[in-house]
Amino acid sequence: MTHQTHAYHMINPSPWPLTGALSALLLTSGLTMWLHFNSTTLLIIGLITNSLTMYQWWRDVVRESTFQGHHTVVVQKGLRYGMILFITSEVFFFLGFFWAFYHSSLAPTPELGGCWPPTGINPLDPLEVPLLNTSVLLASGVSVTWAHHSLMEGNRKHMLQALFITITLGMYFTLLQASEYSNAPFTISDGIYGSTFFMATGFHGLHVIIGSSFLMICFLRQLKFHFTSNHHFGFEAAAWYWHFVDVIWLFLYVSIYWWGS
Repeated sequence: MTHQTHAYHMINPSPWPLTGALSALLLTSGLTMWLHFNSTTLLIIGLITNSLTMYQWWRDVVRESTFQGHHTVVVQKGLRYGMILFITSEVFFFLGFFWAFYHSSLAPTPELGGCWPPTGINPLDPLEVPLLNTSVLLASGVSVTWAHHSLMEGNRKHMLQALFITITLGMYFTLLQASEYSNAPFTISDGIYGSTFFMATGFHGLHVIIGSSFLMICFLRQLKFHFTSNHHFGFEAAAWYWHFVDVIWLFLYVSIYWWGS
């Protein structure tokens, strides 16, 4: 940095993009082998190599930003744009599931009995577990905002408390959804209703698990004093992602659980 005349971060050659691409190939090939030939060997290798790549790549990013000072104001601005574009792409990802749901439900075909939910489907009661899950996620949105404001005010104790509450609520949501799935009176193979329900809510559940992991890493980093009141984009990105997960759930609840039932 002493000989650098600009504020941008020129990254050193790294093996992780290559190992990431190869591990992703192993992962998708492993999924194919598992689904078609019931062999999990390639899938396990893919999961291990992918996990190792993610750990080492993000470890390098933490080192570059926290200890080497490469994440200047200009670099952070670029990262913010990147996170905004990533969340935008996630919005369009879920838009596809909502499109499929509304396409099928607004004009049910004769094969579905001409009604929605289709004939023979007993939908879940939106005022039971789904409503509890909604309140859990909304509460987690409040607590992650509390954590963010505490961090900006330099209140480390409150930040850790609020972040711990958010992670706990995220894990509770996942357990509730797993319980809901195990007791659901229909499956993913029950026509378009089962497909759209489990694909939309299942991918949202996966995003909750990813978001919870993101916040856990932030919790561990905060324990190690990695964040300051004016240099904490890692946590800010996690908070943005969590709010995105909250908003998507509200649309899912109103559309699929409440209106769709």
